[in-house]
Amino acid sequence: MRIPALYFDGKTSRQYAVDLSVEAGIASISGDAERDCPVVELRVSERGRNVARKVTFPDGAYLEILDNNGFNALLLASGHQDSLVVRMQQSWRGTVIACFATVAVLIAAYLYGLPAAAKTIAFALPEKVERAVGGGTLEFLDKHVLSPSELPGERQNAIVSRFKAMAPAREGVPAYEILFRKSKIGPNAFALPSGQIVLTDEIVSLLDDDDAVSGVLAHELGHLHERHLMQRIIQSSAIAAAATALFGDVSGLVAGIPTLMLDLKYSRDAEREADDYAVAMLKANGIALSKLTLVFDKLGEKSGDSSPYLSSHPPAGERNARIRHAQ
Repeated sequence: MRIPALYFDGKTSRQYAVDLSVEAGIASISGDAERDCPVVELRVSERGRNVARKVTFPDGAYLEILDNNGFNALLLASGHQDSLVVRMQQSWRGTVIACFATVAVLIAAYLYGLPAAAKTIAFALPEKVERAVGGGTLEFLDKHVLSPSELPGERQNAIVSRFKAMAPAREGVPAYEILFRKSKIGPNAFALPSGQIVLTDEIVSLLDDDDAVSGVLAHELGHLHERHLMQRIIQSSAIAAAATALFGDVSGLVAGIPTLMLDLKYSRDAEREADDYAVAMLKANGIALSKLTLVFDKLGEKSGDSSPYLSSHPPAGERNARIRHAQ
């Protein structure tokens, strides 16, 4: 079987009309140019619709096949087989399977791989990096969401002193500072990666119970202990960085960190870990766990699960059931 082709020596632009044949594992061309080469030393291009296939020699010379169908028959007769990837590309079933497999890998990476990597990175980062990342966040919040606290200084000091006197839930308590603010979004409490735990006047007034307030603070300290917010920042930044790599403009990623932290929501696993930390801390100090369930009950009564403090959390009933089970 002879297949018509054009031969290029790789040194000049001149083309030679030749015929290609294969016998006993040796490819031969004849016509305007002649040469032989073992088939195993040749590189054959992938199949494509309406695209001439190429056969490249070890020295860079190549053939441009003029009869793709005949060439495919020649390859089959000589025992040549395309790679698995090429065969899948030529099969609609293979293409569909590859697409589903790719989607499955991406979903698994997003749901499991990325959180695991973010947790590893978050705990590997020095504390000073966390402080630097969260350093400007409170200033941003004070401009747009928060205002100075109206709680009397004596009341603030009493809450801080009482909590700091409590035994920690576990070893390795992160450095933290309790701050008070009045909020434009109602009862709330949150921890920043810079180590600041912000407690709003509204949540102190709503709870009206120092043990319950301590439960809230213990929950937020749990987030700091487990570096949850840093994990979320790393995850969200990784996704944004991937988009930046595709579409450009890194400045938007850097400038958007403060607003990014406003919109971050912890996973349910992170909330359960923080609840478990609070439970352990209350137990270590002889405080009834009903004080922690009181927090979620009152917040739920106040505004339902639309409360800013509850919007990113598991349902209050589910959390309280876990807490009661821990008693």
